[in-house]
Amino acid sequence: MNPLRFFICAAALLLSPLAFAVEPMTDDPYLWLEDVTGARALDWARARNAESAKALETRPDYAATYARLLAIYNSRDRVPYVRRHGDWFYNLWQDEKNKRGLLRRARLADYRKAEVPWETVLDLDALGAAEKENWSWKGMQCLGPENRLCLVSLARGGADATVVREFDTVAKAFVEGSRAFVLPEAKSEVVWLDADTVYVDTDFGPGSMTDSGYPRIVKRWRRGTPLAEATVVFEATTKDVGVAVGVDRTPGFARTVIERYVDTRRSKRYLVRGSEVVAIDLADDAKLGFVRDTMLIEPRSNWKIGDRTYVAGSLLATDAEAYLAGKREMTVLFTPTPTRSLQSWIQTRDHIVLDILDNVASRLEEWKKTGGTFVRREVKAPFPGTIGITPLYDAEIDGVPAEKGKAAVPATSDGSLAERYWLTYVDFLTADSLALASAGSDARETLKRRPALFDATGMRVEQFFAKSKDGTPVPYFVVWPKGMSAANPGDGNTPTLLYGYGGFEVSEVPFYSGAFGSEWYAQGGIFVLANIRGGGEFGPGWHQAAIKANKQKSYDDFIAVAENLIARKFTTPKHLGIEGGSNGGLLVGAVMLQRPELFNAVVCQAPLLDMKRYSKLLAGASWMGEYGDPDVAADWAVISRYSPYQNLKAGRKYPSVLFTTSTRDDRVHPGHARKMAAAMLARGDDVLYYENIEGGHAGAVDNEQRAYVGALTFTYLRRQLAQ
Repeated sequence: MNPLRFFICAAALLLSPLAFAVEPMTDDPYLWLEDVTGARALDWARARNAESAKALETRPDYAATYARLLAIYNSRDRVPYVRRHGDWFYNLWQDEKNKRGLLRRARLADYRKAEVPWETVLDLDALGAAEKENWSWKGMQCLGPENRLCLVSLARGGADATVVREFDTVAKAFVEGSRAFVLPEAKSEVVWLDADTVYVDTDFGPGSMTDSGYPRIVKRWRRGTPLAEATVVFEATTKDVGVAVGVDRTPGFARTVIERYVDTRRSKRYLVRGSEVVAIDLADDAKLGFVRDTMLIEPRSNWKIGDRTYVAGSLLATDAEAYLAGKREMTVLFTPTPTRSLQSWIQTRDHIVLDILDNVASRLEEWKKTGGTFVRREVKAPFPGTIGITPLYDAEIDGVPAEKGKAAVPATSDGSLAERYWLTYVDFLTADSLALASAGSDARETLKRRPALFDATGMRVEQFFAKSKDGTPVPYFVVWPKGMSAANPGDGNTPTLLYGYGGFEVSEVPFYSGAFGSEWYAQGGIFVLANIRGGGEFGPGWHQAAIKANKQKSYDDFIAVAENLIARKFTTPKHLGIEGGSNGGLLVGAVMLQRPELFNAVVCQAPLLDMKRYSKLLAGASWMGEYGDPDVAADWAVISRYSPYQNLKAGRKYPSVLFTTSTRDDRVHPGHARKMAAAMLARGDDVLYYENIEGGHAGAVDNEQRAYVGALTFTYLRRQLAQ
């Protein structure tokens, strides 16, 4: 469980939201729409779906849009991304024949081939048909070094809650009988300790869950014993977000770490040592990792040790045992700058590889530890798009020395993977590729490359900056259709879509999309990606500048980008639309109410909108570290100024809106979108609404559903912006 995965992205304000005098709603006429599966609420949703289908499916461009999108999603030329489990590389594949997915695998030597001879392990469509369930895949965790037994997570309709079942990858069947590890549907986490023992946090019954709806108790569960008899290892409080447990099985450095999430930004860490659980002395907002005998720390606020201060966003290395014994000697592996931030890091056997954003473009560097010294090397990698790195190193297979500091050379059937990692690259106009990279070298072997899904000839990408209300420069990318640029922006009537997220330190980076390419760029539309505060593009400070009392800064930044697009004459309000999902749905919901005159279309996906009640709905309480507590008067005084559901104004004209959500979204309650749509429809606003009866927070679980929601969205945008 990771509650941070809230995740399937100016001139002075003419009318400041701070001027709104908002009183808390005491009587909500649409409260009944929060009854997720209630007959009345579902009838309402189905009626709205029918209205949206009538309005959009009948348009002349809809059918061709749906067909193109479905062909893109089902394309056999996609990169079949894999995850390593021992000597096998597993892939979940969805297409027109395998709607829910085919779990398949290959050896690395076979994966290198243009036509991979896949071996089928599990057919989710057949499983769902046999068990009369709408299963969707949520992943699996295998027990090394054999990687025969795996704990498979399956969700009904794409929900976050899963059923966990033990699976035998040799027999290609679920383990049956009383000795099998099986968990009923819940928001669970289960982690192997050994072949007969797992750590589990799940819904153990009344009192075992937090107010956020996540497990708060970690237990150690022995094979063949009832779950009710599992031994309690750790308990968080009901006010915490939840708990997580991680087991490092590195020979010679094995350790179990429990993380108690206080909120989405802060957590407390503990080491399990025998029957004891020992707290790790570390700031609540710091990130923590272990690499054999080394502890890696990322402070999220400035950290003073003695006469030295380590700045927020740094990466520090220290001897793990020495740190736990009280010593505080640090080696700095990364120091942020105003334009550079650390996004992530991975380990190989002998290296730590860093993924760094430099003005929202990826760069790589690596550190090698020899004895007690770290040596840095810049990695020559593609630029200026987005790089992804995924480790292939498996300590149990690839060899870790019994004696610290001396690396053993492992052997697998495909050769050593100890220093290998996957490297992916994309940008807005370059399709994704997958390469096998080697730490300590710039050499890499490109194994898979997706063919272009649209003709990018004549298209270009430029980065610009807008000035927010408080003077802060806010970057944004513009993807220009063929023949257009800042020097040649056309007549200002080009349909333009502005996308943003701005929350939870999530960075919005360049991406490749066949859907946007074929349905927007290739049809003459401008696409804009805004890097507003609240995200992680420039480190923790960029995020923390727009949370709680300062959340309005995210909206100011987004408005500034919209105004800058208009001021530069790239587009006009009549042709400008905005899109966002989840926290981004709150973003576009708030902005369309604050500055309705700037936009002519709003796509609001899986949104938070009723910020008075958000903390009481599903996982909402887990996000109070981001927004504040609406039941605290001082917090509500801030939240009430931007909460969309409470800020609809009589007599005010708002732009057209398309709301999308899912009945099976058990993270952001569908009641947010339902109630906002109902309230706007009652006012006579131009509102369309689509609720997928399944789909989870991502809104869709198979390619047909993805194509349908996408076709509705692009058809709606063209209807509004291409007039």
